[in-house]
Amino acid sequence: MKNKLIISTILVLILLILSSFVYIFTVYLPQKQAEQEFAAAMENYYNAKVESFTEENKSIIPGETEVVFIGDSLTDGYDLSVYYPDLITLNRGIGGDTTIGLEKRLQVSLYEVQPKVVVMLIGANNLGTMFDNYENILISLKKNLPYSKIILISLTSMGDNWGRNNHLAAYNNVKIRALAEKYGYEFVDVYTPLLNFETDEIYAEYTTDGGHLTHEGYVILTGEIRPVIDRLLEK
Repeated sequence: MKNKLIISTILVLILLILSSFVYIFTVYLPQKQAEQEFAAAMENYYNAKVESFTEENKSIIPGETEVVFIGDSLTDGYDLSVYYPDLITLNRGIGGDTTIGLEKRLQVSLYEVQPKVVVMLIGANNLGTMFDNYENILISLKKNLPYSKIILISLTSMGDNWGRNNHLAAYNNVKIRALAEKYGYEFVDVYTPLLNFETDEIYAEYTTDGGHLTHEGYVILTGEIRPVIDRLLEK
């Protein structure tokens, strides 16, 4: 009886070890490899975009650009020629960017351009840590762009898998508004106009996947931002 118990225990241990090996080689390692490949792809994309900004700056006269939009994928995917056809704009968005990545590229993205107005929307990719350096960015803007007008855009409301972060995004927006007031910057709320209060998520027609915007979503975004830009440009 005792021998049977020992054998059963050994068999269970063997099965557990085999199951662990199966999990490691069929799930964990492929997932880790995919994450590493994705991270490498995002880094390459970031570097390529910064390089393209550097090249673009060579043909730009500082102070002539009316508005620079800076941020992550929401900015990167914002076709400014469609929504602001009458303005001299630059799109300095990079998909997947965080407040950390944005701070590192401020010189190339903004300071070499010296735009009249800056529109900044950042933080969705590092919601939990965005305030580790968000205020540092604002201080740097004040120092390096003393004559530029700064518009801070709230985080958007989201849906699907991103929707679980809506309460944190709403909380962070309160802090963004407070920082805008502290530094004398404009604040534009785009969270509320995009939000379906019945579902507590972004309206389905405004998003492609819960986190990114459709044309209709960008129309709403533009409708909130454009009047502020016009006022600052005195148009």
